[in-house]
Amino acid sequence: MMRIADNTSPKCTKGDRPHWYHLADYLSEIFPGKVIKIAVNAGLGCPNRDGTLGRDGCIYCNNLSFNPAYAFSDTSGSITAQLEKGVKFNSRKGECWGYLAYFQSYTNTYGPTDKLIELYEEALRFPDVKGLVIATRPDSIKPDLADWFEHRFGRLAPSDHPHLLVEIGIESTSDRTLQLINRHHTYQCAVDCINDLNERGIDTGAHLILGLPGETEQDFMAHAERISALPIKTIKLHQLQVVKGTALARMYEQDPSGIKLFNTPQEYAAVVSAFIKRARRDLCYDRFVSETPKSMLIAPAWGIKPQAFNQMIRV
Repeated sequence: MMRIADNTSPKCTKGDRPHWYHLADYLSEIFPGKVIKIAVNAGLGCPNRDGTLGRDGCIYCNNLSFNPAYAFSDTSGSITAQLEKGVKFNSRKGECWGYLAYFQSYTNTYGPTDKLIELYEEALRFPDVKGLVIATRPDSIKPDLADWFEHRFGRLAPSDHPHLLVEIGIESTSDRTLQLINRHHTYQCAVDCINDLNERGIDTGAHLILGLPGETEQDFMAHAERISALPIKTIKLHQLQVVKGTALARMYEQDPSGIKLFNTPQEYAAVVSAFIKRARRDLCYDRFVSETPKSMLIAPAWGIKPQAFNQMIRV
């Protein structure tokens, strides 16, 4: 489905568009028209919070910081109701060909398989939903659910199947860092998960955080090389942010000098530019920055929109 990397010139060269592949480029190879992601909160949990793996969660995580208001405020448990609100919320983006239901909050493959399938199918029944994006951990896809993915969306699915992109939270390719941030999985776990989904014909994306405690630019470049060896289609990068209500916030309050943050967007843009140059050239970038509500953000407070940040990248 995706092109083979040629390590020469990227696709996005029209006008002032930055020279890298966008998520829109990935989607344009799959759908005949514009599609918009609509985030939904399925009310699922996380094995790193319910005691299965741990109870404290990852040190940086507060899901309220990236849950859209319409999803957070909906208490009905209805995916349909959230999609209705999400379509209305995103109507300002103009006409589109269809939607992708984005299961974003917490671990969206965690729970009884029959319940998960019911939630996914509810989203797929919504008018003009053409597929799903499912964010999850690499240690939380059970074999029977992976089998269902393969038959519903992958190599054993009918030719007219809806699309599925599984977004795997890797966060770091360093096991030392993964232990420090309380992830409770190894990098090899992510490698195995992505390879298995790829063999089943399922597209995957990766999520990485740049700036995690103890990591240097050398580590970031190592992430780019390791990630490039995986059969992923998309990648989402975020800068480390200190968010209220997290273990990282407590660490930062006790000793701010112990948490090295990107103080300016220019500093972070330089790292992102170097990452793109080092990474496989056919990767499609979904996002580079995280936007935490001001009421929840401790640092760094840049006050910059993703589109403005993109213009700072030089590759």
